[in-house]
Amino acid sequence: MHNEIVGAMYLQTDRVRIQHKKILFPVVKFTNNKKGPGLPRRMELSVIIPAYNEAERIGSTIKSIDSYLSKKNHKYEIIVIDDGSKDDTVEVAKTAGSDKVRVVSLGGNRGKGFAVWKGLTLARYGIALFSDADMSTPIEDIEKLLPHIGSHDVVIGSRNLPDSNITKKQPWLRSRLGKTFPFLVRVMVLPGIKDTQCGFKLFTRKAIDAITPYQTIFDFGFDVEILFLTRKAGLNIKEVGVTWANAEGSKVHPIRDSRKMLIDLIKIRLNQINGKYTALSQKNPSCTR
Repeated sequence: MHNEIVGAMYLQTDRVRIQHKKILFPVVKFTNNKKGPGLPRRMELSVIIPAYNEAERIGSTIKSIDSYLSKKNHKYEIIVIDDGSKDDTVEVAKTAGSDKVRVVSLGGNRGKGFAVWKGLTLARYGIALFSDADMSTPIEDIEKLLPHIGSHDVVIGSRNLPDSNITKKQPWLRSRLGKTFPFLVRVMVLPGIKDTQCGFKLFTRKAIDAITPYQTIFDFGFDVEILFLTRKAGLNIKEVGVTWANAEGSKVHPIRDSRKMLIDLIKIRLNQINGKYTALSQKNPSCTR
């Protein structure tokens, strides 16, 4: 198995980010053969797994994803972004999968949102899936998202739709906060989206190139900003019900991180008011939000 540990590359300007990405990681297009709307028989997929102190489960996660995708007629890579883990996450990840696995070390704790941003900018292929390391949503559910990728730019898994399948619920406090936060998101930032926080999201290269230069939030509120930027860019979002099971060992503290996520919502609105997303809007004048 061939793995590499890549030091974090902190790019200074939006222009450099885009140029760097396009030179090293060119877009790879689908084949023309399709077995359903938007679902190619052979696709090229990057799977991004942000990881922080995940030594106990990152190995099984990589093996499950690698095993599943290896049975499909797809070209793929698995990118594990280690966010400064203090345990053996890197070492376990390096020995867990096939030569399809790349391990990237950030060299310090930059936040989950930064790890996802880094993975998206490193993705080689035309579609990228961000999946949580705990696999609360199984990799098999990518089949629910893929049929929509032809007509949508970002397809997100959701726990809050009628066809969502929750096999293990969260503890009471997390569950209550999990209902309050989506309401605040819909009121303040993203009307119409039922669940922004499910760690199972699919992006086209078009969406990645549009939104990554403008991302400013790298903590747990990053999902909301990414989806806000997607709409700001005039791109389409599809929300799809998925299977989800609460996994023990969540890094999200229900009180402390809920406050941080609320602050992130306020930051997004302030960024909008202060013109930090203006350049993205100017590229898409038909988008009013």
